[in-house]
Amino acid sequence: MTSSPTLFDTEISAAPTAAGPRPLVIGGDLSLRCTGIGSAEWTDYVKPKAALRGNPRLAFLMEEIGSFLKTADLVVLEGPSFGHAGQGGHEELAGLRVMVQHWLWRREIPYAVVPPSSLKLFFAGYGKASKAQMRAAAEQTFGRTFEGPGAADECDGFALAAAGYHWLGHPLADLPERQAEALTGAAWPDREAVTAR
Repeated sequence: MTSSPTLFDTEISAAPTAAGPRPLVIGGDLSLRCTGIGSAEWTDYVKPKAALRGNPRLAFLMEEIGSFLKTADLVVLEGPSFGHAGQGGHEELAGLRVMVQHWLWRREIPYAVVPPSSLKLFFAGYGKASKAQMRAAAEQTFGRTFEGPGAADECDGFALAAAGYHWLGHPLADLPERQAEALTGAAWPDREAVTAR
């Protein structure tokens, strides 16, 4: 039985290891203070000046984040952390998430949204992993070290990209099945929309 395509494919049917060139997957840990961006070979961060607030800050973030995402075949974003719903700037951060997703949609760039607990379980083996545990997993499992002012955010950007590569059949490391299955908690686009780009 064939179902009509939907915007998000919640099924994680494990993609076999894919042949051919590896698509460009970019992960984005969106934040008003320091957004981490990463892919397989590189990471960076976007940090607005402390004096920027409101619409000027959102405009700055959109321009800078967009400069990284415009060539992606797949963008993997971290979903909201509902445990931090009362934090300052919550409404503005939600706005940034919607703006980035709309920006991607208008450019027909497929994107996925991974809940924080699913990302942590996939990457570090524990759904409540701390920033330090995420960085330790990056070093031990993926051979990546993150240092400097945006280290934790860059690590999360890399982790999101690693999740996307794994979902596409281009894993950056061998992971236990239990960790890989954590990706079922994410909202994925149609796989063909990515591989056909």
